[in-house]
Amino acid sequence: MSLRNAAMQSTLDFRSRVLEHLLVTKAQVGLHDSDATFVRAAQRGDTEAFGQLYRRYARMVHGILLGRVRHVEVEDLVQEVFLRALPRVRELRDASRFGSWLAAIARNLAIDYYRRSQTRPERTDDASDPDEQPAKSNVSSGGEAVEILDCIRILPEAYRETLILRLVEGMTGPEIAAKTGLSPGSVRVNLHRGMNQLRQKLASRELRNANNSKNRTMV
Repeated sequence: MSLRNAAMQSTLDFRSRVLEHLLVTKAQVGLHDSDATFVRAAQRGDTEAFGQLYRRYARMVHGILLGRVRHVEVEDLVQEVFLRALPRVRELRDASRFGSWLAAIARNLAIDYYRRSQTRPERTDDASDPDEQPAKSNVSSGGEAVEILDCIRILPEAYRETLILRLVEGMTGPEIAAKTGLSPGSVRVNLHRGMNQLRQKLASRELRNANNSKNRTMV
């Protein structure tokens, strides 16, 4: 391996660590058999039980939205997802499917968000390949982490969502499967293929940045 390739790999490894440690938004909360119990209680009108579900599933909803809408809108939309879910929770027949049901509400809300914003002249974060755009360095988590997030956001939807839930929200593979309703095998495949595509994106950007830096020094 050349020194240049070794340096590039070192940079990619560093960026992976940045993403792993700086973008985790909340401490991990393990899955509990009592989730279905809280769902049934919420269906009977117990608002405290619904609050428990909010605390257990907010990271999942945040991650799903983060892969689809502008990051500045995500926090408000998380609240809107749960506000939509609260009056409809009684319609859920299978309490064990609360996570996949809630995930569907989040995805549909993201679609509604874009419908509402079609008349806006601004381009969304997903409007173009982040390889064509400078990294956003004014986000508190740091430019390196945001650069990686930009690259994740243009991956195929299944890979994007699973990677964000794993790397950004800090959820484990089994937790992603249990909460979203995906099979463990699908989660493993999405993470594996998504990480491969993410590394390619980061390597491409790193090479381009290195070439740009070299060209500037030659001027």
